[in-house]
Amino acid sequence: MEQRRSDGSVGDADYSTIGHNYAIYRQPEPRIARLINDALGEARTVLNLGAGAGSYEPRDREVTAVEPSASMRAQRPRDLPVAVDAAAEDLPFPDNSFDASMALFSVHQWSDLEAGLREMRRVTRGRVVILSADPALLQQFWLNEYAPKVLAAEARRCPSLKRIGAALADPVTSIAVPIPLHCKDGFNEAYYGRPERFLDDGARLACSAWSFWASHSCVGGRLHHAAHLLLIARLRRATARPSTPPITRRAVAGSGTTTMPAG
Repeated sequence: MEQRRSDGSVGDADYSTIGHNYAIYRQPEPRIARLINDALGEARTVLNLGAGAGSYEPRDREVTAVEPSASMRAQRPRDLPVAVDAAAEDLPFPDNSFDASMALFSVHQWSDLEAGLREMRRVTRGRVVILSADPALLQQFWLNEYAPKVLAAEARRCPSLKRIGAALADPVTSIAVPIPLHCKDGFNEAYYGRPERFLDDGARLACSAWSFWASHSCVGGRLHHAAHLLLIARLRRATARPSTPPITRRAVAGSGTTTMPAG
């Protein structure tokens, strides 16, 4: 497993730098939450892997949250359980501990996808639910015209649905996740009808791919001035574009495993 960063983050994004205001921008979208709830089925005990600030964590089930980043754990609401400090690749639970497990907007951060998914399958009796982006579709989103390096980074980091299914070794069901025009969540495609949100430093940094833009020009939570001005000019042009819903995210579930790419 890749060495953990100062706050415990695993993978290529350092949440001690970019994660402090994550909970402000990454609020649960009710329609996406309903799809996740349906995918979990009748499960009573649920593992939430890469739980972050807990935005989609069900309140009516017994949830065990796992989150390696201390910055993210500190943002969890008080009514949610304290998250376990662990990484996907080495889970501290016995085999078949949970009725179901879920990883939402998380698998692209793991340092070893296959190891993490094997661990997820090992500790889960029933469904495994994954919400991720389909890398084959990401660069079709109109933002690619204005910030191509961001979406190239996102597409490079997101595993294919085929790779996820192979690692789980389960029959997998893939479900397209519609993104509403005024989506409450703050991933990139959620702003397709509100492109002005991309001018907000905090909104961009709540999507980890922005931290790699312009040769890692994100310093102290802000883009370098020249890169920032260029981005603003591009995105101001984008505000005149029609609001066409992107199809990029999917939920995946298998044996259950369910993979949900949103889009």
